[in-house]
Amino acid sequence: MSGVVFAGEAVGRAVPLVAGALGASGIAVAALPSRLAMRAELRKRWRTWAIAAPVFLGTLSLGAGGAFALAAALGATAVSEYVRMAGLPRAEYAVLLVAAVVLPALAWLVPASVDGRAVDLRVVALLLLVAALPALLAGDDERGFTRSARTVFALLWIPLPLTGLVVLGDTAVAVGLAVALGDVGAWCGGMALGRSGGRSGGLARPLSPLSPSKTWAGVLGAAGATAVALGAVGAFTPVLWAAVLTGCVLGDLLESMVKREAGVKDAGSWLPGFGGLLDRIDSLLLALLLAMVVTA
Repeated sequence: MSGVVFAGEAVGRAVPLVAGALGASGIAVAALPSRLAMRAELRKRWRTWAIAAPVFLGTLSLGAGGAFALAAALGATAVSEYVRMAGLPRAEYAVLLVAAVVLPALAWLVPASVDGRAVDLRVVALLLLVAALPALLAGDDERGFTRSARTVFALLWIPLPLTGLVVLGDTAVAVGLAVALGDVGAWCGGMALGRSGGRSGGLARPLSPLSPSKTWAGVLGAAGATAVALGAVGAFTPVLWAAVLTGCVLGDLLESMVKREAGVKDAGSWLPGFGGLLDRIDSLLLALLLAMVVTA
């Protein structure tokens, strides 16, 4: 085994916090006036949260095996959405789908390497070759480089970060909870501080043209919410907090960049209130990747 510790302490601490947050937000959403334009959307999001939160905590409470199952399921779904957006052929889809299962399995089942990681630079180097192999074998001299580059990006963006659900142990619970509350905090901060600052105020300025709705006010809201979440489960450190906050801020912009080039608004349409799975876990992917870096 990889030596990952799932003591269940983080899950035990997270359950009351999540239950309280869902209960309070459920009451607030139910009390929204019918004339509010966003009421239906907010109710859809709350129902999705009410299902996703128990699934996330429940699978991670099962230990490394549960973390592997969650990572593989999220990865398989996310790569299917990415392949549609990137316009990749079936061969690349097969590579990504296999990687979505194999990489978490390696992190779970293969004994830790010398540096303590089952998924290390040797695996990453192999991924570069595997990503280019379909285009090389097909002799694609028109789109081969584009296909390979988009496949490499997907491997590093989706399956590799999701191994963090396995290798981070209880820290993965803290990161997932912090990202979820960070997204809520960003929305609340943008609605409150952004408006009070005025359209020309500094807090209302967008971080990037890629997503004009993401403002510096949202960053402040996310900073506070992620700090509270990490502290509530006993996982707060300045370095981990910085990693999670960076994931919350840049993860959404990263996916926005992909969607803008693909010409789509959402990665999918099956997840009520959010669009697709990638629209929901974009921040989590980057936060897990950075958390693995700072805890190595």
